[in-house]
Amino acid sequence: MQFSRSLLAAPPVALLANATFDAAEAAAASGDAILVSSIQLAFSGLWVLTCAFLVFFMQCGFALLEAGSVRAKNTRNILLKNVIDACAGALVWYAVGSAFAGVRICNGNPFIGTNYFFSSDNPQDKDPLYFIYWVFDWSFSATAATIVSGAVAERTQFRSYVLYTILMIGWVYPVVAHWVWSADGWLSAYRKDCSTGELASPIFSNTVGLIDLAGSGVVHVTGGGAALVGAIILGPRIGRYTQDGHSCLMPPSSPAYQALGTLILWVGWYGFNSGSSGCFYGRDCILVTSNIATNTTLAAGAGGVTALLITIISGSPGDVTPLLNGILIGLVSITGSCSVVENYAAVIIGLIGSIVYIVGVKLLKRFRIDDPLEASVVHYLGGCWGLIAAGFFATESKVQLTYGRSEGWGVFYGGGGGGNQLGIQFLGVLVISVWSGCFMSVVFYTLKLLNCLRVSREEEYAGLDLAHGLGSGMAVSLWPPSAWFGRGGGDVGTDGSGGFFRRKREDFESTSVHSTTSSGGTPMRRVSLEAGSAAVALAAGERI
Repeated sequence: MQFSRSLLAAPPVALLANATFDAAEAAAASGDAILVSSIQLAFSGLWVLTCAFLVFFMQCGFALLEAGSVRAKNTRNILLKNVIDACAGALVWYAVGSAFAGVRICNGNPFIGTNYFFSSDNPQDKDPLYFIYWVFDWSFSATAATIVSGAVAERTQFRSYVLYTILMIGWVYPVVAHWVWSADGWLSAYRKDCSTGELASPIFSNTVGLIDLAGSGVVHVTGGGAALVGAIILGPRIGRYTQDGHSCLMPPSSPAYQALGTLILWVGWYGFNSGSSGCFYGRDCILVTSNIATNTTLAAGAGGVTALLITIISGSPGDVTPLLNGILIGLVSITGSCSVVENYAAVIIGLIGSIVYIVGVKLLKRFRIDDPLEASVVHYLGGCWGLIAAGFFATESKVQLTYGRSEGWGVFYGGGGGGNQLGIQFLGVLVISVWSGCFMSVVFYTLKLLNCLRVSREEEYAGLDLAHGLGSGMAVSLWPPSAWFGRGGGDVGTDGSGGFFRRKREDFESTSVHSTTSSGGTPMRRVSLEAGSAAVALAAGERI
């Protein structure tokens, strides 16, 4: 047997793929339908599982992005919350989340799944790929939960965050996933007759159901809506806004981490979107998946460039933050429609997404909502636009290729049903926003009434790392000069009118902590809280 030069240089996965394609061609030529079906199943499983690993790798991106965006005194705390999303989320998804979602098989009613709690009753008997999609969907649920951690960073009690994570992964997200992605969900474009396995007509005529291939609505509107109500109910960080409503800058601890985290998220997004095609064998699958990857790339690039240009044109110096968030909202915006739009439309969707981001950030400041990572803008508003964009830009041929039917498509291409598809996209935005926003509002407000939501003023001043006994996330003084004495640069660096406090720097450097105990043997937690109390006293002090 002779091998080509390129094949000899190929990695083992490429050799496996080549051998599998050869086997499939031989099976097809011999008319062995069962073997062809088995190979298709194996290819689909390998593809989705690989993409699931990429989606889970996005947790690394979120961790870096959030650690770089908060102040250094809260680094370990935000990392703790990011990691607990994955750990607790896996157990909750196993217990109830996957059953309520019921994405792959007929499982319940149009509202919620009702079977396979704790993976009981052998779900693989009905779908051999059940547990591959279990991992894939779990990684999506963890993403939805992690979105909120950035919006409520630097001031949330850990126990309340764990409770939120359990409820999001175990109840809020699975219900929306069932609506949109299951075989019997009321908004689903994948509805089928469970007795025959054939496609069933959508509940809404002249539509294919809600177009949301990879989760602009299911993941990002759900998670972003919870992030928004959480930030509103929790209130802004101390020192974020002055008494007359002006915002004070709280610089991120590491722009390098922010940039690296965003680029990792971009890489993971290829698994997020492309894996949602569910297959990679056959001409149609390759056409869909390659179009998804191309559109994902174009929307991210357009979003980043546009956000940076708008920032510069508006008179602000070019900065990495709007560029990175422009990339992210471009990715969020294209997630739902990535398989059903043309390449040029992906550029437009990403461009408009960045405009939504710029306007959204101004609205946050206008209403004095403090979202340290601007996650509610990127994910909630970006997700809303992503759902709506499909109602404008989806083409008939690509809808047919993706969903196997084309009763509805974008109004810019005739609409298919007199604009019904655009209508159901707006309906999707409305019902997901109401479900996630209202339920999580009740949760966050109840926690607030029970005094279980926000940390004390002393703990917030000291930083959640030291206040909670985690050790400092920084290798410098607990009270760096910029945190207290730079205009608009820290917790209490300014009072209501923006003046500087009179106290000298040495008064605070004496409270610095560099180890787990003070020089006199006092535990770190006590020293940090005493320092926080001093800061509270300072806030009421004399200014010049």
